[in-house]
Amino acid sequence: MRLSDTILGILLLALAGWVWWLTTFFPAFPGQDYGPNLFPRILAAGIGICAVLLVLRGLRSGGGMMAVDGWVRNPRQLLSFLAIPAGAVFYLLVSEPLGFIPTAFLLLLVLFLWFGTRLVVALPVAAGMTLLVNWFFGGLMRVPLPRGLLDPFL
Repeated sequence: MRLSDTILGILLLALAGWVWWLTTFFPAFPGQDYGPNLFPRILAAGIGICAVLLVLRGLRSGGGMMAVDGWVRNPRQLLSFLAIPAGAVFYLLVSEPLGFIPTAFLLLLVLFLWFGTRLVVALPVAAGMTLLVNWFFGGLMRVPLPRGLLDPFL
């Protein structure tokens, strides 16, 4: 299934506006020119610009609003497509009780194996990327990641 660029652009523009609106509720840091809303607003502006370009391209092409491709009828490809949003939902539901490190590792490992990566490659890459992301966001950026089961050890 393929949506037209016009519809995708409108959806992305709505998403960008929603993210921008949500950042208006972020607290300001006294004495700083920028706060926690800066990075999400930069992303929202970039998504908004791309969305406008998609809408313009869709309007110029004049094609239909939706087309169904052959991969939608193939169960394996459809499950592969749904694996990414399912992984995001899994993370949202499991990361608090389980913790970021085990959740991210399991999620990456399952996705690597589903998409055909050999176990001998998937294990170290999933472990390495989990630790790298944990270090970057938890250590360097000071984002509070859920500790879950590992709280007594971290």
